[in-house]
Amino acid sequence: MLRRALLLTTCLALAATSLAGARTGTSKQRSATPPPSFFISGRGWGHGIGMSQWGAYGFAQRGTPYDQILAHYYRSTTLGKAPVARVRVLLGEGKKALAVASDSPFSVRDGSGTVYPLQPGPYAFGPALKVKLDPIQPAKALTGPLVFLPGATPLKYGGKQYRGQLQVNASKTSLQLVNSVGLEPYLYGVVSREVPFSWPAEALKAQAVVARSYALAVRKSGAYDLYADTRSQVYGGIAAEKPTTNAAVDATAGQVLLYEGKVATTFFFSTSGGRTASIEDVWARGEPVPYLVGVPDPYDTASPHHTWGPFAFTVAKLTSTFKVPGKLLDARVTLNPSRRVEELTLVSTKGEVVVPGDVVRTRLGLRSTWFRVGVLTLAPPTVPLEYGGQLKLKGVARGAGAQVTLEQRVSGALWEPAARLKPGAGGAVVATIKPLVSTDYRLSAAGKLLGAPVRVSVTPRIRLAPATVATSLRGLVRPVIPGARVDIQRLDGSSWRAAATASVDQAGAFEARLDLTPGMYRARVAPGHGLVAGYSPALQVVSG
Repeated sequence: MLRRALLLTTCLALAATSLAGARTGTSKQRSATPPPSFFISGRGWGHGIGMSQWGAYGFAQRGTPYDQILAHYYRSTTLGKAPVARVRVLLGEGKKALAVASDSPFSVRDGSGTVYPLQPGPYAFGPALKVKLDPIQPAKALTGPLVFLPGATPLKYGGKQYRGQLQVNASKTSLQLVNSVGLEPYLYGVVSREVPFSWPAEALKAQAVVARSYALAVRKSGAYDLYADTRSQVYGGIAAEKPTTNAAVDATAGQVLLYEGKVATTFFFSTSGGRTASIEDVWARGEPVPYLVGVPDPYDTASPHHTWGPFAFTVAKLTSTFKVPGKLLDARVTLNPSRRVEELTLVSTKGEVVVPGDVVRTRLGLRSTWFRVGVLTLAPPTVPLEYGGQLKLKGVARGAGAQVTLEQRVSGALWEPAARLKPGAGGAVVATIKPLVSTDYRLSAAGKLLGAPVRVSVTPRIRLAPATVATSLRGLVRPVIPGARVDIQRLDGSSWRAAATASVDQAGAFEARLDLTPGMYRARVAPGHGLVAGYSPALQVVSG
């Protein structure tokens, strides 16, 4: 009889058969690999060359005199006497018209040397230099350049007062305005714009010497010496002056830093992050300068920019900003001897894009090139997890600190911690998980950095029992979900065909009635309740 001829030969191990994929009851995890989550953390603000202003503040707080502060940041320099006493500062150019004013009588000297007295008030003119010298006479065209000379009160331009003289240079279509002012009065309008006027006196003195030296070292040739903005130094005229910074200028009057007899180019910046940089490490093709070398900067920790970040950057942002072809996979940095980023390498499915560190800083709006790129990413499993089993969830948490958190969330619930992870070499992390239902997982760090979630699908555990009769197949399902439908399928060529159905009882058992014939059989159950469809290992029935 057929009943006696049926033999259950084995519960086939999936890897030991030539049947693959759905044919043997396995199913692939459908969730795609999520994009990495990138973030950038860093130190300091500015280019990093020369004196850190917050570092000088820290030294001054500890009682260090300004000459020692300067000697720390500019090695091999000495204090000496400034070679000039007056500078010319560009206040405006390309102007179609402008006005110079004073609250007291003043005068203007034209290009021929003739001096014309002026009453208090504003005097407006264009490139033709027609100035209304007398209220009842028409405007008179003067020979340029014009030099406005102050009376008892400072001259005004743009609503601001400026010490010294104002010179107007004219072309056919535009005007240029230059403030000719003493070096020390110029610094009155600079120092308080570069550092807070409430800082310790020795820090203000150090800034005064540095600003004086820098102004003279970078003087331009031509109609003016300096810009009134960050192209040289920020200069605000009388409105910017403060008693404390003026006192610092006066206390160091005429002092500059010299190297081999020449005024040193005393670059300065806000915050180093703990160490200044050598000039050749910061600017492309920069030549080494003995007094512009990286030095420890132990006291700039008071700066709000000593450390910064982490700031999240999406794959879309990095891809579009740096024209990365393909799918962005990773980002690595190459450091120079000053610990700043030499290059950022963006790794994609279509190759690599290499970007200089200073370009990265500019395009992403970073505070310095002392930064590091971190990444949070989890690799989703390739197959669902069977109920009761466990798997190792692997990922990368590079640059995220000594500890990151693996968070989990089931459908309809909030994210909650699942495990604390300690990154290994290269930021590798691994967590053994044992979810009971399909669950989302993600990495988090620093309280605000979040990696993209991955889904771990969980299938029921379903097994067919050895066949003892030719009229039915029995089995068990875990977890127990009474009433869940079980489909018995038979392999027909390369496809599974429905053969019978059954329901799970209160004990998690099922029995399907069917006429068994030789072939391959499996059971399928899709109970819901946070579980995806699961399949039993295949059973082979042969005639004996």
